[in-house]
Formats: sequence, structure tokens, C-alpha cells
Amino acid sequence: MNFEQLTKQLTSGNPDRVYLILGDQAYLADQIRNAFVQLIPDGERAMNIGSYDMEDVSISTALEDAISVPFFGEKRLVIVNRPYFLTGMRVKTKVEHHMDDLLAYLNHPENSTIMVFFAPYEKLDARKKVTKALKRVATIVEIGRLRENEIKQLIRQRVSEKEFKIDEDALERMVQLTGGKLTAMMNDLPKLLLYKNDTKVIDVAAVNGLVSRSLEQNVFDLVNSVLKKKPKESMDIYQQLILENSQPIQINAVLIQQFRLLLQVMILQKHGYSQGSLASTLKVHPYRVKLALQTIRKFNYVQLREAFVGLVDTEREMKSTSRSPELLFELFILKFMKKQG
Repeated sequence: MNFEQLTKQLTSGNPDRVYLILGDQAYLADQIRNAFVQLIPDGERAMNIGSYDMEDVSISTALEDAISVPFFGEKRLVIVNRPYFLTGMRVKTKVEHHMDDLLAYLNHPENSTIMVFFAPYEKLDARKKVTKALKRVATIVEIGRLRENEIKQLIRQRVSEKEFKIDEDALERMVQLTGGKLTAMMNDLPKLLLYKNDTKVIDVAAVNGLVSRSLEQNVFDLVNSVLKKKPKESMDIYQQLILENSQPIQINAVLIQQFRLLLQVMILQKHGYSQGSLASTLKVHPYRVKLALQTIRKFNYVQLREAFVGLVDTEREMKSTSRSPELLFELFILKFMKKQG
């Protein structure tokens, strides 16, 4: 089930007993959370809605709430946040979770309770007994891997609700600057609406002036600048990232990730993988794959591999010497461009 299908189901007033909201999309998660809250009448919410963070509270506490009879109402809503025990993650916490309690509940969910698990993770550990049990019982809603057209449609919908319009080139640019991250786009939208309140039309100039560039987008620009052998432009972008409080080791790490992705996409594409299958296989945002496909058309495998190896060596030096990280990066730029020249 996707976000739109869930919205229709909840609007109809016929919810299921257990849900698993899977994926890290803060904006959609908030929308879904609000939709569930609306199922409980306003005057009953204080007594019939419980929200529990599994990094702070045991699952048994949430289950005690779930098996309780609604207080002067028909339904009880129990929200379980960050159920890390469904994953392979190790979390520093003193909370003990008894999975037998959860397994017992999943065998016989309460008819009067709507229990919602918000799992903001890329994937769950499918080998775990509790994960298998939850997936078998719950209505699963995937919100983590939205396609680009779905993201654009959500933005258009929100803009339309405010009685505004957005130009297609402005929407495309917004996706580009934010790396296709819906939450970031929604966070920047109020600024655009306020700025264009006179015309009610969001254009590309407004987007360029007001939308915050993601670290990934800045790094994407840096990648292309490096590959095009433009040393001054590369260092200008790098220094701008430093001014924006990005740490050298962090920038280098993201660069390594980006070049690794370019190499993976190049190899898999040669083996017949489509854009959609690349995103699911590599477990990355579809928009990153789209940008990677655009990039590898202009460069060859040797260039990408040399840059990747150079950055790995640079990271090793950053961690093992006292030399300036900025100097090490500049040396990488000069060495790579000289070698490629």
C-alpha cells in the first residue's frame, strides 16, 4: 500500500488493526500520523491515544495500552515509534524489549485498537521472527522510496491547495537542488509561497534564490567539476561547503559514496539494469540514480576509478596525518587532473 491508498482507506473510516509505516520520509510520516489521529474524536484523544518511542520505553508498555478498553470511545490509537528491534541496528539503551509479548499480541490484535508502527529505516531484518510476524499481520505502507513523479505530484498538490501554481522547470530545479528529498522540498515551500504571494506562481528564479541546496547536490556539482578538470571551480565549491559547516572528512566521505555509485551504475547498466532496477538493487534514492546515469554518459570507467581510488587514499591520509584536510583535498585535485590530462 502507498501513501495515497492509505489516505483513502483512513478517510473511509475503515482502518485495519495493525499498520507498519516503512521508510524515512518525515513529511509523509507526519501526514500519516495526523490522519490516524483524526480517526479519534477530538474529545477522546487525551485518553485514547498513546505514543511510545522504543528507544525510551519498552514494547510491553505500549502493548498494555493497546489491550486496554477505549475510555468512553470506540477506538484506541497506539503509535510505536522507532521500533529498532525490527532491524539489525544496535541502539544504546537500557530499555528491555520482550518480543514474546509482541508476538502474542500480533497473534490476537485487539479489535478496538489501531496499532501503528513507524519504522523510519531503509530496510528491516527479514530473518527475525518478530519482523516476519509483524509483516504477516500488518498492513504495510511504503513511504521511503517515492518515485520522482510521485514526489512532484505531492508538491503540485500542496501548491494547488494554497491556490498557487509552480512552473515545471521550477519544480524540476527544486527536485535537483534538494536531491529529490520530499521533506526538504516541503520545508522550503513556505518561503516560496511567501515570496511569490503577489503573482501566485513559483518560477525557477524563486527556486534558485530560496531553495536550500542539499549536501548531496553540492557534492554532485563538485564531482562533475572534478571530472571536467576544472581545478578552480572545484576548490570554490569545496570552500563553499566548508563555509556551510561541512567537515572535510564528511565531504570526502560523500564524494567517495558518489564515485562508488557512479561506478556501480556504470557496471550494472552494462549488464542490462534499468533505471528503476538500479535504484532498488543499490538501495538509493531514484533521483540519485537518474543523476548518475546522466554523469556516466560523459566520462569513462578509468576516470571514475582513478577519482575513487584517489579519494580513498585522501581519506586515509586525513585520518592518519596532521596535514591540513583542505591541503590534502587540493593535492588530490591537482594529482587527479594532472594524471587525467
